[in-house]
Amino acid sequence: MDSRPSATADLAALADFVIHHPRLFVLTGAGCSAESGIPTYRDGNGDWTRPAPVTFQAFTGDDTTRRRYWARSLVGWPTMAHAKPGAAHHALAQLEAAGRTSLLLTQNVDGLHSAAGSQHTIDLHGRVDTVRCMGCETRTPRSALQTELRQRNPQWAALEAKAAPDGDADLDGLDFSRFDVPDCPLCGGMLKPDVVFFGETVPKERVTAAFAALEEADAMLVAGSSLMVYSGYRFVQAAAAAGKPIAAVNLGRTRADDLFTLKVAQPVGETLAALVARLPAT
Repeated sequence: MDSRPSATADLAALADFVIHHPRLFVLTGAGCSAESGIPTYRDGNGDWTRPAPVTFQAFTGDDTTRRRYWARSLVGWPTMAHAKPGAAHHALAQLEAAGRTSLLLTQNVDGLHSAAGSQHTIDLHGRVDTVRCMGCETRTPRSALQTELRQRNPQWAALEAKAAPDGDADLDGLDFSRFDVPDCPLCGGMLKPDVVFFGETVPKERVTAAFAALEEADAMLVAGSSLMVYSGYRFVQAAAAAGKPIAAVNLGRTRADDLFTLKVAQPVGETLAALVARLPAT
């Protein structure tokens, strides 16, 4: 944690915020998982640092796009599969265990909050460690599909490429037309990661449950998110409209800077870890 007076004052203000709002609704983003080795899509200004992710329409409507996605996923999956929770995940799990949070809503798809021990969570955009059949809605582990993809495409399994944010890799300039993608073994339907792609609607039950938890909360804490994606930003809008105080820990600009009661522009992991250490026992 930065030892400058301003950083110390920010931490003191954040601790005071948490102490005086015992039922926090927490919203997290990619910044929480960056220190776990999972790349992010945006820079400190909230601008894209890489091409936008595949859309739902492109994945479901174009065979080449789908083959390209799964080829990149085959190469990049080990980075996601082996990622471990970082300081932010552990700190938020400790806040929950201390009874200071009511719900953690994450925009991330990596499952690291659950791995760190958080129990009251909603994965707003789904989980990349699960595969969904678009036909019969069967869910299966992504690890099982990885085994099959490697067996069907042994020459691709030997490739190496830089990891990308969604459990895939920066693998381009290749002929993806021969990449062999299996269909659902039960119904022959299309297999898709169980995540919400751009252009796809977040399941209504997740949104309803999250808004219900927000209504019951005393205040909101945003951790590691630029809030550039509307599906997350709308919860900050709702909290502000309801007059609920909002604190944020995030390096760089966010879409909701003018709505925050308190903003701590410090690294999210070390800030939350320092926060937990500073708070009195409950």
